[in-house]
Amino acid sequence: MKPIRFGQSICGDLHRASRLEWLETNGLGGFASGTVAGVHTRRYHGLLTVPMKPPDGRLLLLSKLEETLVIDGQRFDLSTNQYPGAVQPNGFERLREFRLDPFPIATYEVNGLKIEKRVFMVYGENTTVIEYEVSPIRAGDSLPDWTLEIRPLIAFRDYHGATRSNEALDTKLESIGPCTVVAPYSDLPPLYFSHDASELEATSEWYYNFEHLLERDRGLDFTEDLFNPFVLRFGPGADNTATLIASTMPQYPHAAAQLRNREIERRQAIVDVAPSTEPIVQALTAAADQYIVQRGEFKTIVAGYHWFGDRSRDTMIALPGLTLVTGRFDVAAQILRTFADNIDEGMLPDRLPGEGEEPEFNTADATLWFFEATRSYLEHTEDFAFVREHLYAKLKDIIDWHVRGTRGIRMDTDGLLCCIEPTKPLTWMDAKVGEFVVTPRSGKPVEIQALWYNALRIMEDLAGRFDELPAQASFRQLADHVKQSFNAEFWNVDDRCLNDVVDRDLHDGSLRPNQILAVSLKHSMLPPECAREVVDLVQRELLTPVGLRSLGRFDPRYRARYEGSVHERDAAYHQGTVWPWLMGPFLTAYLRVYGSSPDARKQARIWLENFQSHLATAGLGHISEIANAEDGNDPRGCIAQAWSVAELLRAAVEDVYQVAPKPEKAKSISVAGPTLD
Repeated sequence: MKPIRFGQSICGDLHRASRLEWLETNGLGGFASGTVAGVHTRRYHGLLTVPMKPPDGRLLLLSKLEETLVIDGQRFDLSTNQYPGAVQPNGFERLREFRLDPFPIATYEVNGLKIEKRVFMVYGENTTVIEYEVSPIRAGDSLPDWTLEIRPLIAFRDYHGATRSNEALDTKLESIGPCTVVAPYSDLPPLYFSHDASELEATSEWYYNFEHLLERDRGLDFTEDLFNPFVLRFGPGADNTATLIASTMPQYPHAAAQLRNREIERRQAIVDVAPSTEPIVQALTAAADQYIVQRGEFKTIVAGYHWFGDRSRDTMIALPGLTLVTGRFDVAAQILRTFADNIDEGMLPDRLPGEGEEPEFNTADATLWFFEATRSYLEHTEDFAFVREHLYAKLKDIIDWHVRGTRGIRMDTDGLLCCIEPTKPLTWMDAKVGEFVVTPRSGKPVEIQALWYNALRIMEDLAGRFDELPAQASFRQLADHVKQSFNAEFWNVDDRCLNDVVDRDLHDGSLRPNQILAVSLKHSMLPPECAREVVDLVQRELLTPVGLRSLGRFDPRYRARYEGSVHERDAAYHQGTVWPWLMGPFLTAYLRVYGSSPDARKQARIWLENFQSHLATAGLGHISEIANAEDGNDPRGCIAQAWSVAELLRAAVEDVYQVAPKPEKAKSISVAGPTLD
């Protein structure tokens, strides 16, 4: 897979380089993240964020390293910080290249010396390895006398918060073998620094008033103090390297090369089993692995980095792309089984609850996406025995609860599902500003009906497969009723598209992308001519190079930019803001109505490959959560979103490049982690 690479023109431009963010993950929900420039622009940037109860309870332990190269007594800083009114030091000016290959590698040049810095996390551990290699810029030149000084800056805080200088911090250092241990607070885990430095000097100094400018732009607290417990000094040696390993467990510095090689091999193995050699597919396959994390004995999916956990809606939408088209069938089975075990009164919880937490149930669509995830699992595996044993009874129970009503959702006499609580947003367009529901969609939202019909047809197929003929007939009859009612109530004759919500006499004709699901899902209620009109309208009015707008541009509620305070951003979240994940359903729908003709597939490839540049625009190697509706569609929100990656990958493999599922090969290609057995 081709590395993402930036040269001096971008690395030396603080404005551009500070908006390019890298991400390392560890398969537990932990991560390291920063910018190409080295300056922290978010409270979430840091070298070691660990989950205390994987994947939840994240703490940012090690924020960053202050690095100074001393050559013949002259000091040159490599790090970069933003303080009030000043950037100090300005190490980015010495940065000559940054590449993601496969992890972040920064190359600095100072007075004839080249310093290569590598950062990676170890899969399955709360461990970050930082390596430096010093060499002459010109091969054959001798090295001058040099010393590399490294000052770790620790935070030890909830990853949503900010550290302030305080007297409660314990400054004591402890040595355990090759490790220097800091334990600043008794209720937090100790941090082990394993290193091969020639000298360690205790410092116990606070660094004050770091500024995180993206948090300022988001209207949040953006200042922080960090503590420096010691300084490490590395000098010339046989290999002219310096190694620092930060971990919640003791490590040995000489193990760094082995850890690095193992991580490179693991990541290459993921790409090697990508379902296509197309560059965009390989890149998305590599990204997909970073969202699959451990929860207890089973796997789950983190919705996005930096701040999301495992949410059921995102998980069910992302599951086919992250696990099935990539051949990780055991992981898919684990996830389906884990979420099935958390169903209550016919609903999936909003997210999997942590230990001691009460689950919340505020989503009408996540449970219905569970059916589609199950259908996709069967298409790729034909593992009907698993579904029969672990899922089928749950799926039937879900239908029963929805027919008689559960938690603000009930089936109306026309067979359609109604969301009956106007103050409780139950669809994916769920933004609220205080008690104000930004996109009130109470009644019968269009995508809920599409998912409901799809679920009923899936159950009809399963009941027939399992020789439950009365149940099969019942599901068929209800599905037929839903189809008739839907086409009678939702088709907007004037605009030649689907209404977004129907509620008694109200027919909300807001131009939104939700209607595309009525075309893209496996079982569609729409006649072919209507499906094509829907796709054409969405293409004409909502399509952008990075996804679909969430509202038509001529609607008075339309917001072109996602920016400002928390309330301002929430008010724009589904009122025009572009969502990349919707590109997956759009590509599927487009190719369906145009018969996957050569011209249609050529156009679909163009749209898909537009995202190749996006991979090097914000979260490097990933697809963002959202983007502005206008002005170049600048990325916003999470820099790495599971369903954005997953739906593009699914549509690319299944629809654009038409790589057919191979159930006969449906065995685990899990690169790491336990299998269901």
